[in-house]
Amino acid sequence: MALLLRGGQVLRGQPPALAAADVLVEGERIAAVGANLPRPDGAEAIDAAGCLVLPGLVNAHTHGHNNLLRGLAGRWTLEDLLNHGPALNAGRTPDDHYLSAAIGAVEMAKTGCTTAYDLFMSLPYPSLDEMEAVVRAYTDVGLRVVLAPAVADLRFWDTVPGVLGLLPPELARQLEGLRPPATGELLRLGEESIRRFHGAASGRIRLALAPTIPTQCTDEFLAGCARQAREHGVGIHTHLAESKLQAIAAMRRWGRTAVTRLAELGILGPGFVGAHAVWLTDDDIARLADAGAAISHNPASNLRLGSGIAAVREMLDRGVTVALGCDGSMSSDNQDMFEAMRLAGLVGNVRFPHHTARWLEKADVWRMATANGARALGLDGQVGAIEPGRQADLALLRAGSTYLTPRSDVLGSLVYVETGASVDTVLVGGRVVVREGRVLTVDEDKLRDRAQAAADRLRARNASGFALADSLAPYLADACRAAAKTPYPVNRYAVPVA
Repeated sequence: MALLLRGGQVLRGQPPALAAADVLVEGERIAAVGANLPRPDGAEAIDAAGCLVLPGLVNAHTHGHNNLLRGLAGRWTLEDLLNHGPALNAGRTPDDHYLSAAIGAVEMAKTGCTTAYDLFMSLPYPSLDEMEAVVRAYTDVGLRVVLAPAVADLRFWDTVPGVLGLLPPELARQLEGLRPPATGELLRLGEESIRRFHGAASGRIRLALAPTIPTQCTDEFLAGCARQAREHGVGIHTHLAESKLQAIAAMRRWGRTAVTRLAELGILGPGFVGAHAVWLTDDDIARLADAGAAISHNPASNLRLGSGIAAVREMLDRGVTVALGCDGSMSSDNQDMFEAMRLAGLVGNVRFPHHTARWLEKADVWRMATANGARALGLDGQVGAIEPGRQADLALLRAGSTYLTPRSDVLGSLVYVETGASVDTVLVGGRVVVREGRVLTVDEDKLRDRAQAAADRLRARNASGFALADSLAPYLADACRAAAKTPYPVNRYAVPVA
């Protein structure tokens, strides 16, 4: 099938600039870009006049399971969120996982995002039926995704310095039943998931491995993931030094940073993505750059959870590939990559008062959401730009919308002004997924009704889990505040910790 997008303003080149052009799509790929392209026999024409034609955005870190119960998070740190994990995620059916992933995929599609890296979680760990449901959700909506079952073989509670000693006996007993899965089971899950689902949906679904947080994983499991990644040629994605607590836990366990330990275990390399990377040292940044690894910057959740402000300027200067993610909707509230771009362009400025040359340029942020995201997901040269031979993953935005008019500088408008509300049409692999702001591939209204019913049922079912998390929260806060006072080579908070 061929499509011809006529008369749009196409954003391409370095530095990116708009030019009037047509885009010819043949099958899944862009065949040509240029003025007044002839329409092949039988090709469908899409009128792109009055639209900006952009490469689809790349969300380099999200969690599909978060969408079903979003909006519940209060004044939670990352550790509070993990404390509430059983309450948020227990008792889900494969259909619940389908609904959660599908409504997130719909939100991404409607805001111009065509590709995501989804670290999908379930309790105690994802089953193959649940994996199949998430694969089906992305397939039905039509997005491109790298899907990684996020798992750990150590308990969160055993990684928080000092917290178990603070708990009253009755609370400690309630945690005894929360045992992690066996290392071998998780390695078998990774193996079988890759064999069964990698390359599904005509290649739009790819699998990766996600030892979710290094300090929640045994060295045996981390080394096993490294081995599987090499054997199958897939990526590894983990939450890396997201909070100071994680950085302190790594030092107490290994006597060195998580980055150093991952390097020793053979995990770092061009296929590695570390999410957040807030508490990296200068040596960590250099090690990641030298390994060809990538970082997914998630400014919304870093702020929402109070984790800190990542040293993105230093990473870019050192040559680290920095992509951009929304993170899950429990910690960032939405899947809008335009909001993620705006926050990424702003949050680091306070680190360099009156040294504006150190602030991120809008072009830096745009690369993070497009070309750098493609590189982080192992899709360099496939998505992230509008060029012949690339996948036809495109977003058409109404140029006359409230957010894009007047438009003095296209990247300034896209990075700092646009909200995703201007998105009109979205193509993924040459298939029209959104037209006139409406998803064509699934029934949005029925999907939302089913998701609301599932969310209501899960909140009621897991009421005791929320009560337990609330009982544990004061002791967790005391332990985390104590750990936060531990000296560390860098400070990523807005103020010194006293």
